[in-house]
Amino acid sequence: MLNWEESISKLLKDATHTYPLYNPHTREKITDIPECSNEQMEKAISIAKDAFQNMKTLTSNERANILENAYTLIEENKKLFAETITLEAGKPIKYSRGEVERTIQTLKFAAIEARKLEGESIRLDAAPGGDGRDAYTIFQPIGIVGAITPFNFPLNLVAHKVGPALAVGNSIIVKPAEKTPLSSFLLMEVFEKAGLPKGAFQVITGDGPRLGNVLCHHPDIAKISFTGSPSVGKIIKSQVGLKKVTLELGNNSALYIDESMKEKLDEIAEKAVVGAFSYNGQVCISTQRIYVHEKLFHEFITAFKERTERLIYGNPMDETTDISAIIDEKAQTRILQWIKEAQQEGANLITGGEKIEHGIKPTILTNVASDSKLSCQEVFGPVVIVNPVPSAEEALTEMNASEYGLNAGVFTYHLPQAFRFAHELEVGQVLINDLPTLRFDHMPYGGIKSSGYGYEGIKYAMQEMVHRKLISMNYSF
Repeated sequence: MLNWEESISKLLKDATHTYPLYNPHTREKITDIPECSNEQMEKAISIAKDAFQNMKTLTSNERANILENAYTLIEENKKLFAETITLEAGKPIKYSRGEVERTIQTLKFAAIEARKLEGESIRLDAAPGGDGRDAYTIFQPIGIVGAITPFNFPLNLVAHKVGPALAVGNSIIVKPAEKTPLSSFLLMEVFEKAGLPKGAFQVITGDGPRLGNVLCHHPDIAKISFTGSPSVGKIIKSQVGLKKVTLELGNNSALYIDESMKEKLDEIAEKAVVGAFSYNGQVCISTQRIYVHEKLFHEFITAFKERTERLIYGNPMDETTDISAIIDEKAQTRILQWIKEAQQEGANLITGGEKIEHGIKPTILTNVASDSKLSCQEVFGPVVIVNPVPSAEEALTEMNASEYGLNAGVFTYHLPQAFRFAHELEVGQVLINDLPTLRFDHMPYGGIKSSGYGYEGIKYAMQEMVHRKLISMNYSF
């Protein structure tokens, strides 16, 4: 039987301090979480170093089998995993179930890629003097991966680091978000039961900056994989030295709807509600900025407002709940302040903008200034701006006027225009006739500008967690 309480009790044996973990919806205390010391993190690194000696000897088939065992165990415990996500993150249960299903897919892809990762043959005789040699490349694991994860997808974003790391034969230490560590404990227990060598996957809880600093500076950590804010990502990048690093940072995803979409506006509005307000907008690729051709603007706003106001706020454990509490009071206060500031700058509030218990009503604003925080920064809340634009050229300019560059979406039936946006949008992923909130777990996923450094997506993350080695055989010697 999986039980996160057992994992917590093991860490508590060495921890001298704890901190309270609260349910975001009720603000009631769930349990006490170990505030692990730097020494505990260093001990975990030592254990992971020994575990790596076992991991690197496993065949790709053995690693794949462990991953298959793990996702099978998650399939058998879906209800527990979904309820744990909802308990600690306040995510509506229907979205928590979706996250569990995605986690299963993530680990399935990792198991597949564990068997597929291979090098290539190199024609050395293409260079003068290279004849008489066969050459090829292989991939070898790098050692210990230090993973630092956020609160909003406490299971699947952890799996996106754990799956690739174990698939190539590394060991990994996860420092989960302080607000959502329980899902990480459950995932660790799954891998222990799946046959993973002892110590190859560990969870250390506590203060992010302090424990992250240990990971960044410890000589035995080979790579840091971080998902979080740009400000923290920049600090990590400055600290890691010659370690490998992947940074998945902030975003304020933009969407353009052009004049060819008149017959599809109702369908797009329905999709945009999901893209903007799923899990209260606390998603790094949440649809935050929508630009609509002025010919369709009023029709779209009417449809979008109507569908937004159908969303139900309630207990996240209820099946009918669409919107729930913001992760904490600090975030709730900040989001409401940003809405107020935008209105003072001349924005029009279409709906929402109000506090509802520990949450915020889904909010739509129009005519938001390009230098407003709602345009420039990442809201990470149930807020979306919808501005009219006179042309595709204006939309492209507005969409690129951001320090972020993760995902962007474009709805158009004009093929040349679709290609133009695909090539000229300054983002890592362009989704034509889809929302920018779209992500499949095996696709390459990474941003430019302040949105990140390096790529996730199972195969692509694995390639950043290995050493590439060339081997040449001089058979003419």
